[in-house]
Amino acid sequence: MKKYILGIETSCDDTSVALVDSNGFVKGIQTTSQDVLNDKYGGVYPEFASRAHVVNIIPAIDKLILDAKINVEKDIEAIAVTRGPGLIGSLIIGVHTAKTLGLAWSKKVIGINHLRGHLASAALGGNQIVYPAIILLVSGGHTFIAYMDENGEIDLLGETRDDSLGEAYDKVGRMLDLKFPAGPKIDQLALLGKPNIKLPLPLINEGLEFSFSGLKSSVARLIEKSDTPINKEDLCASFVDVIVKILEKKLLLALKNKPETKSLILVGGVAASKQIRAMAENITNAKKIELSLPPIKWATDNGAMIAMAGWDYLSKGKIQDSKPIARISLEEY
Repeated sequence: MKKYILGIETSCDDTSVALVDSNGFVKGIQTTSQDVLNDKYGGVYPEFASRAHVVNIIPAIDKLILDAKINVEKDIEAIAVTRGPGLIGSLIIGVHTAKTLGLAWSKKVIGINHLRGHLASAALGGNQIVYPAIILLVSGGHTFIAYMDENGEIDLLGETRDDSLGEAYDKVGRMLDLKFPAGPKIDQLALLGKPNIKLPLPLINEGLEFSFSGLKSSVARLIEKSDTPINKEDLCASFVDVIVKILEKKLLLALKNKPETKSLILVGGVAASKQIRAMAENITNAKKIELSLPPIKWATDNGAMIAMAGWDYLSKGKIQDSKPIARISLEEY
């Protein structure tokens, strides 16, 4: 009999729950976005986000189970829930819901490192990942390059010193009066413009560390000092062009440092960018290694990736405590 893990993701603003089997097949998913609320206030406000999770989470689980037509007692193997990193108020809602259901249904509750959830997203849909692998995670909360071996052990190679890439996208989008989240809109406008505006390439030649705060500030100064309206398409094209060049340089260096690498895993919400995906595809084709990408619908935070990570935790015997915690390192389970 096929079994599913119920994945619960409430690390930030979206409330997402999903049922996933051990092969990565997604039986069902329910995600409630807070984009309308976020756009009203120009971003995510932790207190408002946690209140919205309270309202959304039980109806989402009820609809998920109803639509999937499963028997909770027979068909659910365990409950996997994001325990961190994330907004502590949002995490508490998800964890307490998971623990309550675990008691009511007599199911194991597994606390999942949100970052390992993103890594697991590349295996959704039955994708087979080849190890060892270089991982690039680019999202609203995190930006890093890491190395993962065949045993699932992770070595963090470099991370951002300040803003995440997704945060830089959203702040530049706010400067251009684009609706939140701004990332997809910036990428779309970039396709219509020319990268003819000079912007800095922060830390481009300094190892595997990232910095996006200065780039964001340069865009702000450019807009403030301009006597005429900035061409949004050209500015977006120039901004994305710089981002792609930075990521490309870092990935090539990581692959040079780890010549035994067999695949590149690209995950996180910003990994939905067509320009970044194209760059990653060019690198893997040139290096003759595999490229592992989650389908775009699984790139952003979602319950399916948490459920998929739950299967990995189970296989390794990592039945982690589900106590919510705002900060967890990538290396931890």
